Amino acid sequence: MQARQGPRRRRLVAALATLACGSALLTACGGGDSGKPTLNWYINPDGQDTLTMLAEECSTDEYDIAIQLLPASATDQRTQLARRLAAGDSSTDLMSLDPVFVAEFANAGWLEPFTGDRAEAVLDDDVLAGAADTVVWEDEVVAAPQWANTQVLWYRESLAETAGLDIGPDSPVTWSQVIDAAASVEGATVGVQANRYEAYVVWINSLIAGAGGAIIEDTEAGRDAEVTIDSEAGQAAAAVIQQLADSGATQPDFTTSNEGTSLGRMFPDDGGPGEFMNNWTFVYKNYESTIGAVGGPADEQEFEDLAWARYPQTVEGEESRPPIGGIDIGVGAYSENLDFAQDAAVCVTSAEAQSALAVTDGLMPSRNSVYDSPELQDAYPADLLDLYRESIETGAPRPKSAFYSQISSAVQSVWHSPTSVSPDSTPEESADFLREVLSGEALL
Repeated sequence: MQARQGPRRRRLVAALATLACGSALLTACGGGDSGKPTLNWYINPDGQDTLTMLAEECSTDEYDIAIQLLPASATDQRTQLARRLAAGDSSTDLMSLDPVFVAEFANAGWLEPFTGDRAEAVLDDDVLAGAADTVVWEDEVVAAPQWANTQVLWYRESLAETAGLDIGPDSPVTWSQVIDAAASVEGATVGVQANRYEAYVVWINSLIAGAGGAIIEDTEAGRDAEVTIDSEAGQAAAAVIQQLADSGATQPDFTTSNEGTSLGRMFPDDGGPGEFMNNWTFVYKNYESTIGAVGGPADEQEFEDLAWARYPQTVEGEESRPPIGGIDIGVGAYSENLDFAQDAAVCVTSAEAQSALAVTDGLMPSRNSVYDSPELQDAYPADLLDLYRESIETGAPRPKSAFYSQISSAVQSVWHSPTSVSPDSTPEESADFLREVLSGEALL
């Protein structure tokens, strides 16, 4: 693994980066040499209006916070931030990070760890376990959990009744049952994320974890981590994907599907039966805000037909492991205003900030107590809040590795297209390729 840079090295690189910014880029580099500094906060597109409001509210007499927008995809966000930080960019004060990239950035020495009171402020016992695990690397708190994400099974209550699928809090279902149920009703489908991108690995990872396995283990060994995707759990995951591909319940864009493509099939304009869909927490607010609009429920009565349940089991009788996502706030190690930036990170991840993101944007809190706030209790059905909280607490994170981007790309390259996945060959083939990539014997 690449060694972390010490404080002296970081200060030197930051000083060089400041010189490199030059006068022509003074505004972009932030702060400048006079007056009140401006902290640049690189955000992803989710919840832009609320994040802009938080930037204004968390600005102080000592500093202002300016929003800078990153690309839409997690991979592109990582690339843009990594390029800046690899060059020692001092203008990257705060950044919204997909949790899977926190380990890589921390291992490279690009994140300023939180210590003392600030560490206790951003990571205390109130933070849900699934979210808390994402911000610790080598026993240091390297980022602040802002919001947590998870997936549940969304469906039409009327569709489940027509298919005869017994589903509910005390009746967990398997992926196989969901696929069979959809295939038994003309026009019904199963919505997933199966394009060649990060969300496809999210699905694969949770399928494998739900069967008791993992893509890779001993991740802190870096390139020497143990590749375990070729296992009974990997085969069980591949069997689910193969069953869906062969079922007739796939959607027309199955091989390029993403979080947004399947939304319109829940309440189709032609009055069809709808779908079973695994997707993130934003779905409820999305449909609530589109009642009567194209792609949304026709009216309040149809919206009430929307139902939710625990992420399906990979193996009957084994507890499912829902995906964990969300956003962590990192502070760039080369920032010229480290103390201000960490104070700002504490502010934009506060309980009040998390409540605003959940109520307005459907981006759920990483803090347990926020789920009990009057604002959230008014905004969501109580059982849905409980399901979100349970899913985040018991979910399965993706491999926590400094080499995660290579791991993800290697898995995508073998498991895509989903129509070619086979339990007899795909796990073994992907294990061989992943070992070659990690050892440097193969290129992505």
